[in-house]
Amino acid sequence: MVENLEYNTERPHLIIPEYGRHIQKMVDHAISMEDKEARNKCAKSIIAVMGNLNPHLRDVPDFQHKLWDQLFIISDFKLDVDSPYPKPSREELAERPEPLNYPQNHPKYRFYGNNIKRMIDVANGWEDGDLKDALVMTIANHMKKCFLNWNKDTVEDSVIFEHLVELSDGKINLHGSEEDLSDSLQLLKNKKRFNKPSNKGKNKNRGRKRF
Repeated sequence: MVENLEYNTERPHLIIPEYGRHIQKMVDHAISMEDKEARNKCAKSIIAVMGNLNPHLRDVPDFQHKLWDQLFIISDFKLDVDSPYPKPSREELAERPEPLNYPQNHPKYRFYGNNIKRMIDVANGWEDGDLKDALVMTIANHMKKCFLNWNKDTVEDSVIFEHLVELSDGKINLHGSEEDLSDSLQLLKNKKRFNKPSNKGKNKNRGRKRF
């Protein structure tokens, strides 16, 4: 019995470790089968077992395609069976993906973020009226909050108005507005309140008598 013990260091490398050693052995057994019809039947059984590991996804068509691709990968592309999907190649697997096109925006005031600029562009396209005025004030207050997140201090409304004029290409101007923005101290207070870590359940035994 001791002589039949197997150690992972002595076993073949698992190509997809998530499926475990038994799936790997089943695939190796399918490769060794000479009759193609028997291999096809065995491959479908292996796909069913692999699908049982994710029962909520096993009947989704795209997931079935993924399982067949993984079956060929586990077999090191040696398994010759009839797949309902195109058989992947080793070259396709080794191909490097195309680089993603990340937005290369370099705004002057990065602490406002790109979403603020998008909101300002939307506001520029709206017709003048109460709805646009409400949106502009909301944007200005959010800009003030973002500024305080970066500066950790108070900021005059005139600074926010000047930045808003610049970011809107001069189309939005709140200088001389009768409505003030939210108070800096109130915004900082709200930020501390929402970001305050919860101490619930901590130190609840402090101060108790111990016997």
